[in-house]
Amino acid sequence: MTASPPLWTPSRDLIDNSHLMAFAKRNGFQDGVDYATLHQWSLEDVGAFWSKFWDFAGVLGEKGAIALENEAQMEAASFFPEAKINWAENLLKRRDHAPAIIFRDEMARESIISFAELNAKVSLWQQALIKSGIQKGDRVAGYMPNLPETLIAALAASSLGAIWSSASPDFGVQGVVDRFGQIEPKILISVDGYFYNGKTVDVLSKIKEALPRIPSIEKIVIVPFASQSPDVSRVPHAMTQDQFLSGLIAKDPSFERLPFNHPLFIMFSSGTTGVPKCIVHGHGGTLLQHMKEHMLQCDIKRDDKVFYFTTCGWMMWNWQITALASGACLMLYDGSPFYPNPYALWDYTSVHGCTLFGTGAKYIDALKAEGCVVQDKFDLSSLKTITSTGSPLVHESFDYVYNTIKKDVHLASISGGTDIVSCFVIGNVLSPVWRGEIQGAGLGYAINVFDGDGNPMPAGAGSGELVCTKPFPSMPVFFWNDEGRARYHAAYFDRFENVWCHGDWIERTSHDGFIILGRSDATLNPGGVRIGTAEIYRQVEQIPEVMESIAVGQMWDGDERVILFVRLKNDVQLDDDLIGRIKSRIRSGASPRHVPAKIIQIADIPRTKSNKIVELAVKEVIHGRAVKNVEALANPDALDLYKNLPELAS
Repeated sequence: MTASPPLWTPSRDLIDNSHLMAFAKRNGFQDGVDYATLHQWSLEDVGAFWSKFWDFAGVLGEKGAIALENEAQMEAASFFPEAKINWAENLLKRRDHAPAIIFRDEMARESIISFAELNAKVSLWQQALIKSGIQKGDRVAGYMPNLPETLIAALAASSLGAIWSSASPDFGVQGVVDRFGQIEPKILISVDGYFYNGKTVDVLSKIKEALPRIPSIEKIVIVPFASQSPDVSRVPHAMTQDQFLSGLIAKDPSFERLPFNHPLFIMFSSGTTGVPKCIVHGHGGTLLQHMKEHMLQCDIKRDDKVFYFTTCGWMMWNWQITALASGACLMLYDGSPFYPNPYALWDYTSVHGCTLFGTGAKYIDALKAEGCVVQDKFDLSSLKTITSTGSPLVHESFDYVYNTIKKDVHLASISGGTDIVSCFVIGNVLSPVWRGEIQGAGLGYAINVFDGDGNPMPAGAGSGELVCTKPFPSMPVFFWNDEGRARYHAAYFDRFENVWCHGDWIERTSHDGFIILGRSDATLNPGGVRIGTAEIYRQVEQIPEVMESIAVGQMWDGDERVILFVRLKNDVQLDDDLIGRIKSRIRSGASPRHVPAKIIQIADIPRTKSNKIVELAVKEVIHGRAVKNVEALANPDALDLYKNLPELAS
């Protein structure tokens, strides 16, 4: 049988004019060098690689003479221990009148802010924070939609050495308390309300309820969004943005240069199995890792327009905004991606000439389920790259992108996480895109696949744990309130000695690419054989009647049996014929071991705020155990659908 050709191959012109080729040539490589060679070189001397990239990227700061200390002890390794750097200074180095931010909400209201205006606005916020007593190390929290003001506040806080943390306003009161209550911010920045799917959602009432449970908050700044003149008098310690900035005059912002690992962001794990972990990331590691991924992996250039559909509670918000450091313009969007119709984001993309479109895999799957043909409706000639993350992008969704969105586009499936505020496996512009595969490991990342005994698994040897065997700059600085670093060690280094174990179940392909098969803790284990849930979803969701599905393991007769829940299209009922077709598809497309013992129709599937389905929460419910933190879910009521199901009693 003839092997299928790649779905996309980079043009000679793209390769020759890419940041990646320029970086390669600067370091002695010639035309024709392949990505595998560059990746191997990036690992031969990890410290030297990052030092060379610092210089190539034109990072502002004092690098120091040492690139990496304690390389042999991954958990104790330290990059650029003599460096002085500020993340915000690097994002605000451009001061001209080109657009820095384009914003649109779901009513198609827009605003544009230039680089010069962005610097001026950050200056006002910086002065107001200083006037409010904010100092280096203080926490400033945002309970904000994806607005320009969110970014402006984060830049102002980080310019002073204060620590920024954000949560999306769709979090309920307990979700806010679980996050911000742990880190004790001095100032909370919020909106009065926001819009989603044509509805206005009040936020002030949630702030008022949460405030007594976060006593560290001294001041609340309300950014008008749902109304022009919000009544903030009902919230103690609250003032409007105009009051907060009153009497200040814009000037050039100043920047406190800080140690490389000085805390920049406090980010939160999903929290679906308990109170979220508070993960601290530093100025230097975040900046270098993001700039490397933007410039070398995604080929983001000056004046490119970078869009990611994300909330401020997902790490992709932090990832996207650093693109300012590459001189790119950010396209921000807040609202439902399907309001007023499924093409809302593509209209925005087309109108403004977006060059990189980023989204979650579930959004692409939803477009496919709706039968949307994007290329027939919009001019996407400017679009160079589509990135997809959040969950595995299945083979058929690759086909959908190339058949109905754009044929000549670099589709980069990427995967990493909040823990590393970046991507372990990602795209590049030297290699082809193969159906269903992530192109490869990111430069500087020593990625491998380990079996249960900690042995490396070659391509074609099956699936195993995603690990990283050498240090990297964006390892968390520490966890908040983790004395002795016990929780930090347990999260990443307990499984394999001196090796980062990420918690993803993965396989390496013959093209030296990767396929993510799901989270390790959500893998199924019937008969002692581990199965990734993504292998099942890929087959099931090709059945026309199935909108989406979720698979979990149920303990039964001393073993684990696979239970599949399916959400079907309107007016479709699960009957014997459909059950038979689903099982047949799984058996032929995956294996007999993947075939579920039970298939059950369900009306809704629980998911996190960043649209990831939560197998672990469903598994807890069907075993009669309480889910520890339903506030982490976008639709917690969906869990009730899985309680006491008679089908699971036999």
